[in-house]
Amino acid sequence: MAMAVRWAGFSLDLDRRTHVMGVLNVTPDSFSDGGLFHNTDAAVAQGLKMVREGADIIDVGGESTRPYSAPVSSREEMDRVVPVIGALAAELDVPISIDTTKADVAQAALEAGASMINDISALRFDPRLAGVAAGAGVPVVLMHMKGSPETMQERPEYGDLIGEITLFLEEAVDRAVSAGIRDDLLILDPGIGFGKTFDHNLCLINRLEELAVLGKPLLVGPSRKSFIGHILGVEPSGRDAGSMAAAAACVLKGARIVRVHDVALAVSTVRVMDAVIREKAAG
Repeated sequence: MAMAVRWAGFSLDLDRRTHVMGVLNVTPDSFSDGGLFHNTDAAVAQGLKMVREGADIIDVGGESTRPYSAPVSSREEMDRVVPVIGALAAELDVPISIDTTKADVAQAALEAGASMINDISALRFDPRLAGVAAGAGVPVVLMHMKGSPETMQERPEYGDLIGEITLFLEEAVDRAVSAGIRDDLLILDPGIGFGKTFDHNLCLINRLEELAVLGKPLLVGPSRKSFIGHILGVEPSGRDAGSMAAAAACVLKGARIVRVHDVALAVSTVRVMDAVIREKAAG
């Protein structure tokens, strides 16, 4: 099954190698970096640094989606991300993704130079977002999440973890295609850490290959998540080594894009994993 995503001016050849998406949080309250890149100049410098380190995509977000976080207004979110995206787009030749659930934020970001949409709500929170994506003809990441960031960690329960995630993502794909988004521009994210317990996250990684039935590229974002901290007993800033172990496991199980904070470590990690996978295929 071919895994490539191509659109105006860009191409992700996912059969050839695993791609690295660098996380750029333009927020004052991110769980992972404590607002280090809330300042526009600092955020732009970090985005350029990640591309020098080998990032294939830069994912810019202006609203924290950590557990129990409250949403911010569209205006505030745009004020945070649009100047950063505009400055990066003028310097970079890699896709810039806008991490948002809001149609007006996505539209402003696309006009500033973004060329992907990463929606943790899988087009559920703002019904207008699908139309914006369809009209722009850009890739869309659809993620599984129980509830919202405010509620997702309030005793998440599943009768059939993988079955329920699969059904949710199937319905998300149908919703996107019905709205006019090209089927070959859809990327799926099982939502590690979003409405999952410690055990759910480990089970999801272990059984990730079962989501291949969906026939879409899989993006995973285990980077610095709390389950890694639980295993290692470290705060977010000390979780990069554990994040790479989790990312390597995900790649071995079929992930084609890893969303990470430490790009340099991730590039080395996925190169090794890709070589291991190629040898297995050749043998």
